[in-house]
Amino acid sequence: MTPMTTGEQKTATPAGSAKRALAGRLSWGLADQAASSMSNFAVGIYVARSLGVTAFGVFSLAWVTYGVVLNVSRGLATDPLMVRFSGVSDASWRAAVARSSGTALGVGAALGAASVVVGLALGGRVGPAFACLGVMLPGLLLQDAWRFAFFAAGAGRKAFVNDVVWGVALVPAMVVAAHMGSVAAFVLAWGGSAAVASVYGCFQSGIRPHMSGAREWLREHRDLGYRYLVENVSNSGASQLRAYGLGAIVGVGAVGVVRGAELLLGPFLALLMGLSLVTVAEAARVLRRAPHRLGRFCLLLGGGQAVAALLWGGALLLVPDRGGEFVLGGVWSSASELIVPVTLGVAGAGLGTGAAAGLRALGMARRSLRSQLIASVCYVIGGLGGAAVAGTVGSAWGVAAATVSGSAVWWLQLRSALREHHQNSIPELRTQ
Repeated sequence: MTPMTTGEQKTATPAGSAKRALAGRLSWGLADQAASSMSNFAVGIYVARSLGVTAFGVFSLAWVTYGVVLNVSRGLATDPLMVRFSGVSDASWRAAVARSSGTALGVGAALGAASVVVGLALGGRVGPAFACLGVMLPGLLLQDAWRFAFFAAGAGRKAFVNDVVWGVALVPAMVVAAHMGSVAAFVLAWGGSAAVASVYGCFQSGIRPHMSGAREWLREHRDLGYRYLVENVSNSGASQLRAYGLGAIVGVGAVGVVRGAELLLGPFLALLMGLSLVTVAEAARVLRRAPHRLGRFCLLLGGGQAVAALLWGGALLLVPDRGGEFVLGGVWSSASELIVPVTLGVAGAGLGTGAAAGLRALGMARRSLRSQLIASVCYVIGGLGGAAVAGTVGSAWGVAAATVSGSAVWWLQLRSALREHHQNSIPELRTQ
């Protein structure tokens, strides 16, 4: 064996250290997503078994509404943080996090107040759930902001611990909610336990959110923030429009059925929701250190998720009805019919998130926005068009086809963005 030279030793050691650091950050990312997945899955299953199809549909409407608000917060507050303050100095990170978390808290307070007003105006079954959601939004959004902040700093362990605190606080809260037996009680239990974790995040980071710095944060990062806002809201807003439209076309129970099928794919859906906690920061690091590897990194990321989702969906098809009914109760019989289309939809979304991470790392907000708008329009058309033609099952197949098509759009945009980045990085090409 040829002995390694001194120069080779110097270059090999940092490379090995970088790979170990990357593996460590991804491991904590997977652990955090596992904790988040388990909490979301447990909440959904507990509510479905406790309340039945119709009440679970009401809870699901509150859930998808929270998803829209969460994406508003991420677009304005934490997505710019991940792109511009991943792997920076501690002083720069702390100053950015104080303003970013303050922005998230401000978004929660403002949109939470609006949700309370809407809930009180609606009344009936749906109104109390939306009013309680509004009260809980500041804590929910602040807890999510801490997770982004910790991953931007490469401290995924702290994000994992924070999610575990939320999960532990969730247990007694859910028991109390089950005794009360209402959708509003479950919303309060879910949001209240998140508020506990959000307060703990302040102690973990030693940072107090500065709501007074929100305006400055929005002004400094408006080139990214507002585009990401539109992109994120078009994504979650499409899900909300599909849920509301499905409820109007088929019935509120259909929303619960779709949510039940999605819960069966819960680990991957939760991973997709919080994907940027890990992958955008890592893609940004790959871009700084080895830009020629970014495309391969995104392909491995998206392809790995797609394959994993397909394997999980295949395993679900083998679950006996008795086992499914034990998990979802009366929701299982209808939800089990949607396993194949929902699995294909999640696999398509997983493939697309690899390209989305690359576009965000490149700072190509315009291309990213264009991709998301096209994908969202396809999602709404597929989901509602399918519902009009063939009910709940038709909606699921329409969404699956739309998601796969949207993934293709994301990858075409990433391919063009990588070519553009390569040309701009070569002086000879830049001057032509």
